Amino acid sequence: MGPSEDPDEPTGPRVLDNRRDATRYRVLVEIAARQPAVSQEEIADVIGVTSQAVSDYVRDLVDGGFVEKRGRGRYEVTKEGVDWIITRTDALSEFVSRVSDDVLGSVDVDAAVATDALAEGDDVGLEMRDGVLHAVPEGGAAATAVVVTGGEAGEAVGVTDFEGVVEYDPGVVTVVPVPAVTEGEPPSPDEIRDRATGADLVAVGGTEAYALATRAGLRPDVRFGSATGVSQAALRGLDVLLLVSTDELSRHTTRLREDGVRYEVRDSLDR
Repeated sequence: MGPSEDPDEPTGPRVLDNRRDATRYRVLVEIAARQPAVSQEEIADVIGVTSQAVSDYVRDLVDGGFVEKRGRGRYEVTKEGVDWIITRTDALSEFVSRVSDDVLGSVDVDAAVATDALAEGDDVGLEMRDGVLHAVPEGGAAATAVVVTGGEAGEAVGVTDFEGVVEYDPGVVTVVPVPAVTEGEPPSPDEIRDRATGADLVAVGGTEAYALATRAGLRPDVRFGSATGVSQAALRGLDVLLLVSTDELSRHTTRLREDGVRYEVRDSLDR
C-alpha cells in the first residue's frame, strides 16, 4: 500500500516495517526540511539511494496527496503529509521510549570481576583495577552495586542497582614516533625499555614500531587496532606507551584528541 493508506489504521512504528516505508518517511521529512526548493540529488545523497529512487518516491508522495508540486524542483508538503509525518514520528518516539524504559531498563546489568566469592544479592563496591571493573566486598568504595549473578573469585559476575561513581584517574599516553624505514634511524632499544618501565601497557602501530618493540625485548599488549585500543585503555586509567610509525602517527593522535585522552609526543632526543 502506498502513502495514502487508511489513516484510521493503527499508527505503530510502521516506518520500521520495511525498508520502503522507512525510505518514504525519510524522503518526506527531507522535503519538508528543504521546501519549497527541493533538490532530489541532495536528498539522495543524504539518504543513500539513487536520484531515480528519490524521484519515484516523490512521485508516489505527490500521487498520494502528501506532497504538492508547485513547479520544476519546487515542492511543498501538504497538511495530510504533515499529519502523516507527525503520527509516524509520535509512534517512533513512543516505540523508542518503550525500548528504553521496558527493555533496556530491565537489562541494566554490567559485568565485573569478583575479588572474592560473591552470591546473588550481595552488596559490593566497584573499583577500577588495571582498566577492568572489579566487584569487592562493600566497604569504603565510592560506587556500589548489587550482585545479580554470583561467582568465585576471578570470575565475571553481574551487578546492577548502581550508586555513586567509580573513582579513578584517566591514564596518559606517551607517544614515541618511529621513523619509517626510509626516514632514518629509530630510537634505541635501551630508551624504549626505559620508557616502558613506567607504563601499564605497551602498544605498537605499524611494522617499524613492532620491530623496535621486539628489539627492545618487549611483548606489545596491543598490536592491532591500536588507535582504538590505546584510547580505551587510557580512558580506563592505564598509562600507555605507544610506539607508532610516523606514517600512522596522525591517525593515532587524532583519535586521542577526539576522545579527550591526555598524551605527549616524545622523540628520541626528549629524554
